[in-house]
Amino acid sequence: MPELQIIGAPQSNYVWVSRIACHEKGVPYTLVPAMPHTADVDAIHPLGKIPALRHGDLTLAESRAICFYIDHAFDGPPLVSRDPADGARTEQWISIVNTHFDVLVARPYVGAYFFPGTSDGSPNRATIESALPKLETQFAMLERAVAKTGHLVGSAFTLADMNVLPMLFYLNHLPESGAMLRRNAALAAYYERHMARPSVREAVPPPFPGRSSWAVEG
Repeated sequence: MPELQIIGAPQSNYVWVSRIACHEKGVPYTLVPAMPHTADVDAIHPLGKIPALRHGDLTLAESRAICFYIDHAFDGPPLVSRDPADGARTEQWISIVNTHFDVLVARPYVGAYFFPGTSDGSPNRATIESALPKLETQFAMLERAVAKTGHLVGSAFTLADMNVLPMLFYLNHLPESGAMLRRNAALAAYYERHMARPSVREAVPPPFPGRSSWAVEG
């Protein structure tokens, strides 16, 4: 069988999700480090975004499509339940996490620390302060969601959990959001439990180039 390649920067949360999916399914793969808009990526994604997948003659863009392929092309536990109701709930949470928690809240806040765009490179406090009330709301939502079973959907580790964990990892290493996470007891326990999962732990990326750790001071 041809080698499966996940193409993209390991620090991308969506590259990380795709790698977790491979580990969960027991699929051997090679990570091909590449930034957005580089030749390997542009050859696959029409907008030059990561991750991308190459498996023999097949190429795919977008993490949801990549994970669908990994889930259905290989043996192993399903990443999305084949039960219609549980599968739909998983897709619901994938959408909520990616279109609300990530795009509208977590990504601007995390970027304000790691890519602040300030003249001296210091954190962008205006963006950070603007994001904090929204983060509180999103953490409360996730706290309620995982309180009963320790999973976003049912009692199984699904692609919904795989999508939220990388974001929680980044947020845990930043001052305000790390404190918020710890104040939400069920979510904090959920995070610690699933970060210890081999598929997640094996795909933890190194810090961004030029940094020695993920920890950031305010």
